[in-house]
Amino acid sequence: MTITHSTTSTKGLFLATENDQKMGEMVYSMNGPDRLIIEHTEGFPGSEGKGVGAQLLAAAVDHARTHGLRIVPVCPFARKMMDRRKEEYTDVRA
Repeated sequence: MTITHSTTSTKGLFLATENDQKMGEMVYSMNGPDRLIIEHTEGFPGSEGKGVGAQLLAAAVDHARTHGLRIVPVCPFARKMMDRRKEEYTDVRA
């Protein structure tokens, strides 16, 4: 699975693809210079059981760590995952 990242000045998207098929996406917005707000995560048909959401979250966390950002997980999936593994995300969770 490949995760790509695209941005505009205030929005971003992590997109998971496999064999040229879109498997899922995570959409975020920036709130100021250091807050990344995960707004939505979605798995597309055919992605069931492949851990797409977890891979998208891992890409967002890596991005946040690289750029010194704090994550605000508004998306229920991201919030639940970050709540389950609080110690793992302490350095990036707002």
